[in-house]
Amino acid sequence: MKKGTIIGIVAALAVVVLWGIGVNNKLVTEEENVSKAWSQVENVYKRRMDLIPQLVNTVQGAANYEKSVLTEVTNARAGVEQTTVDPSTLSEEQIKAYQQAQDKLSKAVANTIKVTVERYPELTATAGFRDLQTQLEGTENRIAVERGKFNEAVQKYNTKLRRFPTSLLAGILGFDKKGYFTAPAEAAEPVQVEFNF
Repeated sequence: MKKGTIIGIVAALAVVVLWGIGVNNKLVTEEENVSKAWSQVENVYKRRMDLIPQLVNTVQGAANYEKSVLTEVTNARAGVEQTTVDPSTLSEEQIKAYQQAQDKLSKAVANTIKVTVERYPELTATAGFRDLQTQLEGTENRIAVERGKFNEAVQKYNTKLRRFPTSLLAGILGFDKKGYFTAPAEAAEPVQVEFNF
């Protein structure tokens, strides 16, 4: 082989290797953005989990409350704690199971607030209950925002992963598609929290 041909082959290989490194680095960056967004989702869900015992204590302290109503919240909270998602895979199945557990907890909390206010209207007059209710509403808004940001990060990552020519190397380098948060069919109707005074 001639020296010029060897130099040409080496140069072409160098370009391919540099391109592969660039693809890998971009995918790593996007995958880390997805992981960061997932951490924020978990963060706001954790905040809600931390507020729930305060809700239970406030309700118990303000009224002679039947424990059976709070059992639903306690059981739903335990179900959430048992449902885990592996941040390295973030598969659609894991996210769906996580979301179902969170939805069950949301419904339990909403039902508890509804029943509590119906049975003990004087509870709504306490500052602690009102403050807690405001914090729960704010947390639900934060959850929605962070889930949206997570889905945006996943969309950006998955798009980059599937685009040609990146798609040629993505599987070889071990990058897999990430799952989205999706709303279940029953989520088309919002959870109703009614205050009948």
